[in-house]
Amino acid sequence: MSASPDATRKQTYEAAKLAKRLRRQVGQAIADFGMIGEGDKVMVCLSGGKDSYTLLDMLLSLQAKAPVRFELVAVNLDQKQPDFPEHVLPHYLAERGVPFHIIEQDTYSVVTRVIPQGKTMCSLCSRMRRGALYQWAADNGITRIALGHHRDDILGTFFLNLFYQGSLKAMPPKLKSDDGRHVVIRPLAYCREDDIAAYAEARAFPIIPCNLCGSQENLQRKVVKRMLADWEKNHPGRAETMFRALGNVAPSQLADRDLFDFRALGARDGAAMADAHAWLAGGDSADDND
Repeated sequence: MSASPDATRKQTYEAAKLAKRLRRQVGQAIADFGMIGEGDKVMVCLSGGKDSYTLLDMLLSLQAKAPVRFELVAVNLDQKQPDFPEHVLPHYLAERGVPFHIIEQDTYSVVTRVIPQGKTMCSLCSRMRRGALYQWAADNGITRIALGHHRDDILGTFFLNLFYQGSLKAMPPKLKSDDGRHVVIRPLAYCREDDIAAYAEARAFPIIPCNLCGSQENLQRKVVKRMLADWEKNHPGRAETMFRALGNVAPSQLADRDLFDFRALGARDGAAMADAHAWLAGGDSADDND
């Protein structure tokens, strides 16, 4: 049974409103963090998932009206996973008229050989994927590498680092790679995952599932994702508040001595400050019992 005309109009209206919201959020993130400038050559890393399709679609939409001129090239890494539909992305990109390149590198065999069955594959897989993409970028004059991480990915990474690494860090919207050769940007940084999922469905992107880390259920990231979803369900708006906190940091209210000079607070001019060894020598050792 087909939808009524009223229902169809409402669906069209909601889809247009969603697209407008995502474009506004992407444009705002690009402006806030200076992600793309005049003459940039932007490599859009296209995995075939909802996030990277949405990223490419948003950048294509903004490219026509952007205040600066920039190039886009979509790049996919064919990791030689069994049954990977290698025709899907080239067909889609050719139809859209998007310049693209497919890197062929059998990382699948390496990951499945090195990582024991049942163990997390994400770390090794992502390192190898990043290495291949970075090298192609270096060889082809790329000035910006665009990744499809969204707001909820950034929040999830923050809590993974907090719970399992004992550090306060997340995925920055813009960063320089460890070797200093590449600038990585995340234009979807302000976008909610459920909005992206709805947009991908409305646009009927030809989604390609991941048969590596995407098929593993007992990942710490998935545990954190469920936690965030429960929080948002019981306390709507909490995720947005937490994300805003990542951009509203008060170093003097934390305890990182490299980030803030606590020792200098209240120090008298010329007064000597005893070092840690002196203080420890004057008190109980860490091994003493009460």
